[in-house]
Amino acid sequence: MWLGVIIQAVLLLAFMLVIYLWFAKLRKNVVAQLAALEQRLEFSAQQQEHGKHELEELRAGVIGVGQRVLQLDAGLAQLNSQLSADMQQLADKQQALELTDPESKIYSRAMKMVQLGADLEEIMRECELPRAEAELLFNLHQQKQL
Repeated sequence: MWLGVIIQAVLLLAFMLVIYLWFAKLRKNVVAQLAALEQRLEFSAQQQEHGKHELEELRAGVIGVGQRVLQLDAGLAQLNSQLSADMQQLADKQQALELTDPESKIYSRAMKMVQLGADLEEIMRECELPRAEAELLFNLHQQKQL
C-alpha cells in the first residue's frame, strides 16, 4: 500500500515538474516576445520623433518659400507699376515729339491713311511721300496685322 502511494507521489511530482518546466519555457517565450515588442515600440517611437523633426523642417521650409514668393510677388507688382509708368511716359514723349516734328506728322497721317485702307498712290499724293517710303509704311502695317 505504501508502495502505491509512493509511486503516485513520484508520478505526481514528475507531472508537476513537467508542468513547471513547460510554464518556465512558456514564460521565457513570452518574455522574449515582450522584449521584441518593446524594441519595436522603441524603434517606432524613434521613427515617429524623426518624422516629426522632418515635418517641422519641411514646414519651416515651406513658410520660407511662401515668404519669398510674397516678396517676389511684391517686387513684380512694383516692377509692373514702374513699367506702366515708364510706358506712359514714353507714350507721352512720343506724342509730344510727334506734335513738334512736322515729318513725324506726315508719317503719322500716312499710317492712319494706310490703316483706313487708302491705296499707295493716294498716300504718295496726299502726304507727298516717295514710293519707297509709302511702300515701307504698307509693309509695316501688314506686319502689325499679322
